[in-house]
Amino acid sequence: MHQVVERPARPADQMGTVERDGVTIAYQVWDGPAGKTGPTVVLLPTWSIVPSRVWKAQVPYLARHFRVITFDGRGAGASSRPVGAAAYADQEYVADALAVLDAAGAQQCVLVGFSRGCPWALQLAAAQPDRVLGIVCVGVAAGLVPSLEERSRWNWNERHDSNEGWAKYNRHYWLEGGYEDFVRFFFGQLFNEPHSTKQTEDCIRWSLQTTPEVLVDTEEARQDRTPGAPDVTCPVLVVQGDKDAIRPYAEGVRLAELTGGSLVTIAGGGHAPHARDPVAFNRLLKAFVDQVAPQPVRRTWVRAMNRPRRALYLSSPIGLGHARRDLAIAQELRRRRPELQIDWLAQHPVTRVLEDSGETVHPASAYLINESAHVEFEAEEHDLHAFQAIRRMDEILVANFLTFADVVDDRHYDLVIGDEAWEVDYFLHENPELKRFSYAWLTDFVGWLPMPDGGAAEAHLTADYNAEMLGHRARFPRLRDHSLFVGDSDDIITATFGPGLPSIRDWTTANYTFTGYITGFRPALEQPRRRSDRLLCVVTVGGSGVGSALLRRVLDAVPLARRLVPELEFMFVTGPRLDPAELPVVEGVTVHGYLPDLPQQLAVADLAITQGGLTTCMELTAQRVPFIYIPLQHHFEQEFHVRTRLDRYNAGHHLSYAEASDPQVLAEAIAKRLTQPVDYLPVATDGAVRAAELLDQLL
Repeated sequence: MHQVVERPARPADQMGTVERDGVTIAYQVWDGPAGKTGPTVVLLPTWSIVPSRVWKAQVPYLARHFRVITFDGRGAGASSRPVGAAAYADQEYVADALAVLDAAGAQQCVLVGFSRGCPWALQLAAAQPDRVLGIVCVGVAAGLVPSLEERSRWNWNERHDSNEGWAKYNRHYWLEGGYEDFVRFFFGQLFNEPHSTKQTEDCIRWSLQTTPEVLVDTEEARQDRTPGAPDVTCPVLVVQGDKDAIRPYAEGVRLAELTGGSLVTIAGGGHAPHARDPVAFNRLLKAFVDQVAPQPVRRTWVRAMNRPRRALYLSSPIGLGHARRDLAIAQELRRRRPELQIDWLAQHPVTRVLEDSGETVHPASAYLINESAHVEFEAEEHDLHAFQAIRRMDEILVANFLTFADVVDDRHYDLVIGDEAWEVDYFLHENPELKRFSYAWLTDFVGWLPMPDGGAAEAHLTADYNAEMLGHRARFPRLRDHSLFVGDSDDIITATFGPGLPSIRDWTTANYTFTGYITGFRPALEQPRRRSDRLLCVVTVGGSGVGSALLRRVLDAVPLARRLVPELEFMFVTGPRLDPAELPVVEGVTVHGYLPDLPQQLAVADLAITQGGLTTCMELTAQRVPFIYIPLQHHFEQEFHVRTRLDRYNAGHHLSYAEASDPQVLAEAIAKRLTQPVDYLPVATDGAVRAAELLDQLL
């Protein structure tokens, strides 16, 4: 697996540095919405064990509403790592913050502090009361109450016979080889909520980017701090988890008392609610900023009986198959409800299909962060670790859910339909109070599955994600008004969700309604495929941009294939996110970009070659076209779920990418498939009708 390279969901609009006494501090600025005046939200650094990326779940959403500044604290990220405890005194962090505010031209601001950043926010507000409009403190660590007993029994400076538990919080252990063991323990305590693997992994990775020597200096500086909270005059909001295992919950309570501030308790929450419960925290933070710096509001409330019947449709942007089947469902819904207004909250390339079909794309779609671009960033040569790519899409999913939440706050919808809208389904279960509409969930697979080379670690992660989903559904069974599976029960893999967890097929059969497959078109089964004396092979890689490597491998095999079958011609379809001009010119090959009528083109093919995406493979199965499919490596859905379904239909010929990379092997497979008869099971053609009937019940 390749080394993790981070790609921020929303890159900064400005990046800069300030220098104080030879120490360079790196900062980032997001300009906020054009033409909007208001305060700057400053997300302060915390302990130098992590950089400013610790705010990654906040930045994209906040930057849609406000100007936002972050900076890496000294000792972390892109900032300098000065030597000596004096360089890490509280007043140095406060002075760094002032220097950044001056450099970025921030006149009035709301300060947000996490853990050790909370005292710095208070000190800065006390020093410049006219500049600071308000303070939000999350996971307060200001020394206002005694430490947790299990921590206070271990002296940080002394050597101990034990290296267990909080004995790891020790300068000697850090400096003598135990630092990585310590950070794994520490972040396990910091994220003590169940199913916090991704947040824990992020912080461990970031912590290994600094050094134990830096943290020793920061801790020595903290030993000299005088506990307490300076007097501040601005409003204060404290957000504290009552199961915080780093600092006592009482510390947040005490800070709220001392400042006359508001306290929001996260019941069951740990030390970092902004990372573990970002939707709840971000909405609290935005409401606080709106309160301390109110802006004029213009909105319309429609009386109940004046509201048109309206649905919001979310169609997965990963490929184009979802868009075609969702359009077919929408058309069937309109046949039943001609008055129904449907808004689409969607991303490119789905928006391309919707606009071509005359559908209404909600203007807020422009705020969605593109998931296809993330998938393309994650992909290597015909290799996409789908499970890990989705895990690393976490900050995008937070931002896109909050865009959805703003949309449904602003306008009434009778029904929300989510076709593999993972962020909506997950965060509605995490925040069930936000559901104020009928809600239907559609998917064509259930269950995260580990790849064999991921070993026990990946098997543990997929089982943990599955267990969280099962827990959500058991606790909130009525949150979804319909769970629709696009297919039949026999299409479902028989594996379990993980050790001690149920069979995927048995659980799905008990918890989903089956629509049958939805092709999005009527298969042209009687249409002749041969055109004069020529044969046609269509090569298509779907709607995302991860297929260029496969296109080139097939191009390598074209000359050999045409020697074996001289009458064979090829049509390559790159889709909407790959430039056809980037492919070399090869005799016997025509190249197209996005084709709105791709299903019709596939219907007249004598053979097709594709990735292992379900939609294209099932379209070919429905139209009884011979095809070769080459799944993306490490793509659990294509390797397991799709292959299980295709095996059931006796459809398609599977090749690994290694096999397809050999021109001779691929050419021979092409020639052989052109001569073999098709013996597929028939594919249902009424799936869209059945889905629409079920959705109509919710209207």
